Amino acid sequence: MFNVDYIRPQTLPQALAFLGENAPDTAILAGGTDVMVDMRSGELNRRYLLDVGRLAELRQIEITEGELTIGAATTISEIGKSEMIERHAPALRMAADKFASRQVRNIATIGGNVAHCSPCGDTIPPLLIHDAAAGVVSPAGQRNVPIEEMAGGPYHCTLGPNELITHFILKPKPEAVDFADFQKIGRRKELAIARMSMAAMIARESDRSISFIRFALGSCTPTPHRFRDIENYLFGKIPDEGLLRQAGRMLSEGMLEITGRRPSAIYKEPAIQGLFMRMMYPLTR
Repeated sequence: MFNVDYIRPQTLPQALAFLGENAPDTAILAGGTDVMVDMRSGELNRRYLLDVGRLAELRQIEITEGELTIGAATTISEIGKSEMIERHAPALRMAADKFASRQVRNIATIGGNVAHCSPCGDTIPPLLIHDAAAGVVSPAGQRNVPIEEMAGGPYHCTLGPNELITHFILKPKPEAVDFADFQKIGRRKELAIARMSMAAMIARESDRSISFIRFALGSCTPTPHRFRDIENYLFGKIPDEGLLRQAGRMLSEGMLEITGRRPSAIYKEPAIQGLFMRMMYPLTR
């Protein structure tokens, strides 16, 4: 049994007031699919569990002033069923469909997936290709944190103990985009933690040359990465098999520059090239 006090605020101001007084001793709970595992393992030991998962302020999905806003307590299942996300961030909806099991998707939240800062967080590469930022509040006020700056390393969140993610702000898919995808490789086809993942969003001209591209890689590096070298290399070119194979080699080399050549590179180097080709090959048709 856990020696912990369960706190369930009714409003966001109540949650912030509690954090203002008890932040160092408090773990924030939304879905609990990561927090409860860490508590059972002994990696997380706090006096209080602050449950924000039912706060209405953290559950909205809407378009506001040309930006897509997703509440941090939105569940993965809700993301997978959202027509608004399907229309404006299709790769994120695809990631939701591949996320863990149905039972986990029903309670896990996008805020928890991001704040846990696991290298293999499925929602993070799709957020990166939409230049997403997290709206963060604390008793001192509010700020926006780019998703690329959220993780200081594996499982190390850069937010302060008194800060709470309320929502995510995404740039919606440009109207010209005609290709978006999320792919991952795990140890099995279902219920798998990603060994590597990637998300892409691409627009093409009438001659099939790439006029817009965003590409991000997850799981292979200590923190997920937007690979701008790949974006710059493919921009303006007409994809064919040779071009994509060269881009895949560049991607694996870029991954190794970040991680160093580890024993797992024997598997990851060809696997990342193969996954990249599987994702991008439809562009050659």
